[in-house]
Amino acid sequence: MAVKDALAEKTSRKNEAVKLTKNMSIADMIKAMEPEIKKALPQVITPERFTRMALSALNTTPKLAECSQMSFLGALMNAAQLGLEPNTPLGQAYLIPYRNKGKLECQFQIGYKGLIDMVYRNENIQTVQAQCVYENDDFQYELGLDPKLVHKPALKDRGNLILVYALWKSKNGGFGFEVMSKEDVDDHARRFSQSFGSSYSPWKTNYEEMAKKTVIKKCLKYAPLKTDFVMQMNNDESIKSEINVDMSEVVNEQEDPNIIDQEYKEVENEQPEQ
Repeated sequence: MAVKDALAEKTSRKNEAVKLTKNMSIADMIKAMEPEIKKALPQVITPERFTRMALSALNTTPKLAECSQMSFLGALMNAAQLGLEPNTPLGQAYLIPYRNKGKLECQFQIGYKGLIDMVYRNENIQTVQAQCVYENDDFQYELGLDPKLVHKPALKDRGNLILVYALWKSKNGGFGFEVMSKEDVDDHARRFSQSFGSSYSPWKTNYEEMAKKTVIKKCLKYAPLKTDFVMQMNNDESIKSEINVDMSEVVNEQEDPNIIDQEYKEVENEQPEQ
């Protein structure tokens, strides 16, 4: 048996041993699994703080309480291990109720500000940023051997959003940038962000920041980033129902993003509770 399979089986047996039940409160569930959770948490986060994060997320998005318990815990653990606060005004990360394969589960999603924070943990990166371009801005860019990027925002009446760009610069002088039209951003989100149409998606509440995140991810393909960063990004837009000392090793149970099935793509006709 592979080590990964053995760990999964061991985790499954532990989950059965603590006997999680549907009528358990989130706080009780976390307390019941505290030994396993404590092993997987980074040192800077205590089980008590982890519990507060869970309750805070439930307060901001009550629908999360209807998600499967282990997918909720898995999403929380993803956030904790990445050092990101979920479902807060900081916009670092989001826990999203999502109908996956016919059942309500919790999807973990890295936010724009969380992505920026993670990029700056790479010592080779000096600058990373993204900006929105509006129709009355002065914007010019060129590709090729002598690339050029100039953006002078209009001081007022900037008009509608038309483009989004992102750039990075390394400490040794290397740089790169990516430019996408709003239409391309939307097409990309529809194809690869399974929760794009969900009422709970940050695409609904923080469109510009999510558009910036999309372009930054494309731009960073050519940046000098650590292998750890690339592995951590595999947690983005994932659904996981196991707890591990390294959540990037847990299999993502998200459906194939290329399967277009509206029943699975969002919580149908549901609006966020006030």
